[in-house]
Amino acid sequence: MHAPARACGIDFGTSNSTVGWLRPAAPALLALEGGRPTLPSAVFFNADEDSTHFGRDALAQYLEGYEGRLMRALKSLLGSSLIDGQTEVQGRALRFRDLLASFIGELKQRAEAQAGRGFEQAVFGRPVHFVDDDAAADRKAQDTLEAIARQIGFRDVSFQFEPIGAALHYERSLTGEELVLVADIGGGTADFSLVRLSPERACHDERRDDLLGNAGIHIGGTDFDRALNLDCVMPLLGYRGLMKNGAHIPASLYFQLSTWHTINMAYTRQAWAGLQDIYRDAAARTELDRLARLVSQREGHWLALQVEQAKIALSSAPDAQLDLGRLEEGLRHTITVADFVAATAALVERVGGCVAQLLGDAGLRRDHIDTVYFTGGASAVPQLRARIAAELPAARSVEGDLYGSIGTGLAVEAARRYG
Repeated sequence: MHAPARACGIDFGTSNSTVGWLRPAAPALLALEGGRPTLPSAVFFNADEDSTHFGRDALAQYLEGYEGRLMRALKSLLGSSLIDGQTEVQGRALRFRDLLASFIGELKQRAEAQAGRGFEQAVFGRPVHFVDDDAAADRKAQDTLEAIARQIGFRDVSFQFEPIGAALHYERSLTGEELVLVADIGGGTADFSLVRLSPERACHDERRDDLLGNAGIHIGGTDFDRALNLDCVMPLLGYRGLMKNGAHIPASLYFQLSTWHTINMAYTRQAWAGLQDIYRDAAARTELDRLARLVSQREGHWLALQVEQAKIALSSAPDAQLDLGRLEEGLRHTITVADFVAATAALVERVGGCVAQLLGDAGLRRDHIDTVYFTGGASAVPQLRARIAAELPAARSVEGDLYGSIGTGLAVEAARRYG
């Protein structure tokens, strides 16, 4: 490029977010926190100091023990019934729409500070499906994100599928034509696009004919966290345990504690009263003592972080050790790769089925695909990669920038659309 682009590309992710901006002889991604291009999609409301913190700073404040409210996986609110509701933060009502506006506004402010200029145009990434099998809800999710983007100061807002953004990034490295399956598996969704890429095609403004098909499913890293938590950790707190009458302990509280954006629901008076009723009639007293301690001390987010770290560790190690001393002195628990594979088998199979269906819908044979291009943090899960490879045994696997490919590609798209 001979001059900086007018617009930026924004990858608002479930786990991490980036902002890309093309300009001569400079990296495409802007530094958003501590010199890094990623800003974890997290907000912490510090009750001790009545302050608001974002990204790694938010997580650090929470882990340092400040009183307050940590919120993550903010993107998961889009397309859910919660988006039109509100929650309580430091004794005040906070609309979930305003929560998203606060975080995305922070993204914009940090990007502008790094760029040394304002942005009025942006291309936002979006999953192939915000909501599976519900076109009206999916459209509402995009409309909500667009309204929030305009609320924080963007005048022109458009969208591109996140896996297409990743494809545009990968295409810059090619020397010949390839038929590529872009596998974008982030915190909230697994999205797939079949794209014909080449250096010559990269010069075309209109790429519709190069997109041979796309599909997505609402499965991502947070779903793997939840499955691992439920299968391997929550039984230590009574999940799947028995009542004195032989019935299973009700599971709703465990599902709330295993899902980032519902953890705080486990701390309501109603939930605490329900737990007391269960405790009186339960046989699994030791486990429920741990559960009661977790709820009373509001340690749900702490436990979720331990499980997330275990998931990451299990992508490269045979087991992961959890120190659960906050719930019971000396309590430790080991999770093995075999445990992780078993806990996520159903999720992995659904993702594999999505790829198989995409190939069938596009009328392509498995041996037509030259490359599988992996992006998104959850694409590093070994059993997930192996399942996709089983669908495409002749294709080579390429790992992109797991956290930066989409933001870079969206920056390319922003320069193309807005100049």
